[in-house]
Amino acid sequence: MRIATWNVNSIRSRIDRVEAFVERQDIDVLALQETKARDDQWPVMGLEAMGYEVATLGHSQWNGVAIASRVGLTEVQHGFEGMPAYGDPLAAEARAIGATCGGVRVWSLYVPNGRALGDPHYDYKLHWLAALAEYTRTSLETRPDLPLALVGDFNIAPTDADNGDPAVVVGFSTHVSPLEREAFATLEASGLSDAVRPLVPTGFTYWDYKRLRFPRNEGMRIDFILGSRALTAAVTGAAIHRDERKGEAPSDHVPVVVDLDFAADEDDDDRPMIW
Repeated sequence: MRIATWNVNSIRSRIDRVEAFVERQDIDVLALQETKARDDQWPVMGLEAMGYEVATLGHSQWNGVAIASRVGLTEVQHGFEGMPAYGDPLAAEARAIGATCGGVRVWSLYVPNGRALGDPHYDYKLHWLAALAEYTRTSLETRPDLPLALVGDFNIAPTDADNGDPAVVVGFSTHVSPLEREAFATLEASGLSDAVRPLVPTGFTYWDYKRLRFPRNEGMRIDFILGSRALTAAVTGAAIHRDERKGEAPSDHVPVVVDLDFAADEDDDDRPMIW
């Protein structure tokens, strides 16, 4: 099974690129973020014609998440238990959708940006991540053998090696602040590990449109596939598709992909080690 995640930055603007990518890369499950479309605006026909079932969650022109799967799409869930709301009045945003795809529980996540240190949205981001960690911990305590994939745009560069943008500075910027990095570490400690980093130790997933960030490779690694032990034990390959940042009207993010083989022999010493 091949799972991909991609912050597409408007599905209506980039549906042609999405369809071309899933066909070219033979993707089984695609999680999308920042789709910026209501459910009734979603251009699903092309993907459905290609054999995908599509579950979407979008309330307005902001945020938005989705999952497209050709290996089954059941138990669709909008938001996770305990997910904080935001705004005045408080309302749940379109930031999390879960579904079971080919036996894997997949969550497409668009973690709040945080906006600025000290901003109410920054506090919301930390609360959101804490709630996600608690939900994950409880889920894996209940079902320790669950193949669980939390994928998407986490809006955090958890280490200095994940940040190559000179404008993003620890102590002054979101995405790299100690509290955000601590929240990411707490999420991993809930029973998850990075399914990509052991196989792709370098490379960014996001480059700002401004100031020639992409040609200078001044990007950030903020898009992740985090998996439970049952999921990471099945990982046989991974990739960051940097070339998707090229061409006409690209997203500012690129897809991240993992390959899974649940039938592989657990004693095969040639399989990658994922901690």
